This record gives sequence, structure tokens and C-alpha cells, in this order.
Amino acid sequence: MLKQFYPKEYVDSTYQIPFKEFYKKGIRGVIFDIDNTLVPHGLPADKRALELFLELRAIGLDTCLLSNNKEPRVASFARQVDSKYIYKSGKPSVKNYLKAMEMMHTDKQTTLFVGDQLFTDVYGANRAGIYGILVKPIHPKEEIQIVMKRKLEAVVLHFYKKEMQKGQEQHD
Repeated sequence: MLKQFYPKEYVDSTYQIPFKEFYKKGIRGVIFDIDNTLVPHGLPADKRALELFLELRAIGLDTCLLSNNKEPRVASFARQVDSKYIYKSGKPSVKNYLKAMEMMHTDKQTTLFVGDQLFTDVYGANRAGIYGILVKPIHPKEEIQIVMKRKLEAVVLHFYKKEMQKGQEQHD
């Protein structure tokens, strides 16, 4: 039951994902959450984010921001990093994951998703059939409803890590 919330990978930061390697494996588009995935909640694109999007374009990857936030926040960030975007996306609904792939001319096999929340980001990517990477939130200060979700996420992550460990032991 919990497996529907499990990411394909769990890493410390968006900025350590080997995007070139994913490109070599056939990935052509990356869907990103914004807040606490690329920058702390509510902040504009910083130097790291700007450099990342330049690097992604140089590699040959298209991007789309997929956020449950309102248009002013999402459009402003998208302009800064020169990315396609969808605001008020309704994650974990599959509809806008599919729309993002359509906008990037990619499909489930050629799209990567990166986000910091299990119950919206990862669950939606899993439902859409996209390879989802969970990253640790950039900043601990979050809105109360997210703080509550984080407590539930900790339970799911406990079982996820246990299962990953068990799988690792079987391969050793």
C-alpha cells in the first residue's frame, strides 16, 4: 500500500542529480516542483537554480515547472529560469503531469520528475508513470499543512528506506 508513494530515487538535493546520465539513458524532459525543490519556499531563482537550467538546456533537456502555487509565483520563477510552467496544477492529479509532457513533447519513458513531497509530487509522478526523484526539502521552515504532511511522510520514508536496505542486502 505504501509503495505507491515510494520514489524511484531519494537524494539529498536537486543539485546533485546526474542529469547528463539521465540524458544518456533517453530522458529528454524534466518536470520540477519549485518550492523547497529548487529554492526555499517563496524565493526567486538563485544562482544555483539559474545555472542548473542553463546546464539542462546545454545538455538538451527541456523543462516544465509543475506547481500547486498561484500563477504570479510560478510565472515569475519560470521567466527567471526560462522554463515552461503549469500553475495551480492540482498535484497529485495526473492531468497536468500529462500536460507537462505534452508541452515538452516527451512521454513517460523520456520524462523525469523532481520534487520534495511524497503525497503530491512523487505520488502524482508514480500515478502518471513517470520516473520520480524525491529530494530533501531545501529549507525546514514550511507552512503548517506541509509540516503535518512531513510527519506522515517520515513514516512512509522509514518503510521505503527499510525496503531499499533489504534490496541492497539481497544484491550484496
